[in-house]
Amino acid sequence: MNPPSLHLAGIGIPTITLILLLIIGLLSQRKRYQALAAEHRTLLQEKEAALGFVQNVGSVFADAETVEMNQLLERVLHYAVRTCKAGSGAIYLRDNQKKTLSARALSGVMPPLFEVEPTALQVGSDTTQQLHTLLTEKTLALGETLIGEVALKGNSEHIYDAEMDVRVPQTPIEFLRIRTLLLVPMRFGDDVIGVMILANRTGNSRFANSDLNLAQALAAQASVPIHYAGLQEALEQKRQLDRDMQIARQIQHSLLPQSLPWLPTVDVAGFNHPALDIGGDYYDVIEIDEKHIGLVIADVSGKGIGGALMMAVCRSVLQANAQNEYDPASMLTSLNQTLSVNLAEDMFISMLYMVLNTETHLLSYARAGHEAPLILHKDTTEMDRQETAGIAIGLIDTPTFSSITETRNVQLKSGDLVVTYTDGITEAMNEQNQEWGLSQLIESIQTHQKDTASDLLDHIEADVLSFVGNTPQYDDMTMLAIQIR
Repeated sequence: MNPPSLHLAGIGIPTITLILLLIIGLLSQRKRYQALAAEHRTLLQEKEAALGFVQNVGSVFADAETVEMNQLLERVLHYAVRTCKAGSGAIYLRDNQKKTLSARALSGVMPPLFEVEPTALQVGSDTTQQLHTLLTEKTLALGETLIGEVALKGNSEHIYDAEMDVRVPQTPIEFLRIRTLLLVPMRFGDDVIGVMILANRTGNSRFANSDLNLAQALAAQASVPIHYAGLQEALEQKRQLDRDMQIARQIQHSLLPQSLPWLPTVDVAGFNHPALDIGGDYYDVIEIDEKHIGLVIADVSGKGIGGALMMAVCRSVLQANAQNEYDPASMLTSLNQTLSVNLAEDMFISMLYMVLNTETHLLSYARAGHEAPLILHKDTTEMDRQETAGIAIGLIDTPTFSSITETRNVQLKSGDLVVTYTDGITEAMNEQNQEWGLSQLIESIQTHQKDTASDLLDHIEADVLSFVGNTPQYDDMTMLAIQIR
């Protein structure tokens, strides 16, 4: 008897094999189709999210002359948190000058991504406020913590299980535990302008790669309006600075004497040539009594409104104390005692104070870190420039200041000339970055020493302005001259 043939309902083995291969191929194609469909849905979701984001953020710019950066950042972050189903989030922006990062927008209860002292965060009714203060006041250096690393390297971080990652700091407060985390750089061109952080996906789930892709797409879309809003913010800061400078210039101009006293035996003149930047230069002539005048020239180190206001205070104190005070060193000591407590740490005042007896022509002067006066006696070309001891106001305590500062007395005669100046004169720069210098100032004084005090200063101003040409100057030029008739 012949062995039975291997048939299945009349179908041979080769046919069955072919059918199985076709079924496997169809299943493989189906899986591939399903994967492509899922990928298509993800891309469609990202596209819809990006388009929705553009429309959402675009409404911030609509019909608005200015865009408030914080409002823009909060809207960007709110949309990203909602779209990626995050529990909380933050946007850190980069300060290129300081090379630091700071939190500019927060959403939800965002856990800190840096080590926190146990006493800095306590559980209570104000925990959320404590957390907000902690996050907004903390600045991070580039490369510091995960946030700084993302900003420095420009690479995204997808931390699926944050509780197992040693790079993620955890607080003992349970509701601030970080379970899963996304950190995405925000780029404009080749530059990282900030970092978007999303923490703790809702529903106790973990962030997936699709969430990372979506966050990256949103960060890319957000970077453009944030960059231009930053430019607008910087422009508004510049406008505010310009307004402050204008106010400071008005204050400074009001401090300078609108006219100088006419004296029968002394010719007095002064000028102030403002620079592009606001300086703290000041000069004045004070009538102490019938036969004494005080002459002051000074420079505050601070710029802007702060420097101008401090000079206003200095002027008020000086004029109030000048009566019946004939010793310049004592006057400067009194100023140091009054002003030093009000000066900021980075602010000081250099000053030259002189007292002239208009009958005897005895000149007394003391220096508080200022340039010594240039004294040119009649019928001589030798310049008397003796620097007495002294240090700027606001740098040391009053007893030490008093022990250092000294007064010098000089007997002047008819035809003698005294010229004082601020360093904006000698440090005036031309386009070759050359300083006008003390030697050229002295040469100009010697050339015009027989002129009146007013004409002399006019010639000096013309000489220095001719030297600098069209080169912008960043310090005021101020001079005060007296000539014995």
